[in-house]
Amino acid sequence: MKKLLFIALMLVGGINAALAQAQIKFDKVNHDFGAFSESTPVQKCTFTFTNVGDQPLVINQAVASCGCTVPTYTKTPIKSGQKGTITVTYNGKGKFPGHFKKTVTIRTNGVPEMTRLYVEGNMQEATADKK
Repeated sequence: MKKLLFIALMLVGGINAALAQAQIKFDKVNHDFGAFSESTPVQKCTFTFTNVGDQPLVINQAVASCGCTVPTYTKTPIKSGQKGTITVTYNGKGKFPGHFKKTVTIRTNGVPEMTRLYVEGNMQEATADKK
């Protein structure tokens, strides 16, 4: 009888441990830079997230769809209830003017394991000064 009770307690404890996990929740997953001139091609935005789970959250990877888009993110584990940031820098220097939409794929140890962030904007051709 004691063995059966011990096994049942271990099973319940194992299920609870398996259910305890980190969970990421973003304030937003889209950012529109709007229209900007190619004379100021570097644009930045920050995405804020919260760990709404009960275990520390770790960002394992942040990968942009293009070399013109660079993400930087909080490298330390984010405790339950705390916030972290992902800053995305778009550099349109040398790119053709016009509309763009880029993605940044975030991979974590939590739920969801993968999230996509989107940045877009409209880089307008710089006008030359008329003499």
